[in-house]
Amino acid sequence: MATLHVLRVFCDERGEWGNPLGVFLDGAEVAGGRRQAVARELGFSETVFVDDVESAACRIFTPGLELPFAGHPMVGTAWLLWREGHLPTVLRPPAGEVEVRRGTADPETGDGGESLIFVAARAEWSPAWELHQLSDLAAVEALGKLPPEQGPLPYFWAWENEAAGTVRSRCFSLEDGIGEDEATGSAAIVLAAELGRELTIQQGEGSLLYARSLGKRRAEVGGRVVLDEVREQRIDSVVP
Repeated sequence: MATLHVLRVFCDERGEWGNPLGVFLDGAEVAGGRRQAVARELGFSETVFVDDVESAACRIFTPGLELPFAGHPMVGTAWLLWREGHLPTVLRPPAGEVEVRRGTADPETGDGGESLIFVAARAEWSPAWELHQLSDLAAVEALGKLPPEQGPLPYFWAWENEAAGTVRSRCFSLEDGIGEDEATGSAAIVLAAELGRELTIQQGEGSLLYARSLGKRRAEVGGRVVLDEVREQRIDSVVP
């Protein structure tokens, strides 16, 4: 048995929506050869195994493959470590050191707003999202459950208000069987780095992401996290 925290990452202002995430803070108790099978059985778009809470070394698995970096797992893991009193300033997935900050969507506003969790990374650490700008919000909403043939990792977006930096998006991860992703932090990092500006992104049914370019193909993404459940997960019966 291992303790599993089930989170939702990138919730809206009411704590609704968000992308489910599984996190094992005692990930070292799950043998490396079993992790892919555990992630597949859980069925979340990503599951994180924290190998050491002090150094924040961790690994990320989708149901079909391991990722060197992903956005919503890093935001959720950082939030959970902060909640448990570990206060990381960096996370260490295989891609490299991911910087963590706790603050508002606009760092220039100081402590006057709601405190959120943000992570910063290089855009090239993300999966190879294919950015497709659509004409308007209606075109984004009109996409079916499976998008037009565009490749395995299409990300569709349109301006809601270009001057204000608000975006509507939908993202599909087809190479690992996830399908439509409710909230995709790594894609938000890629989009912010590509556009070179600060963005507020509504993705999926109602998830909310805040992203901004940091220059030199780096960007950060952040948002709200909700803890839905803590449970003991049986892992010894999972077949690798």
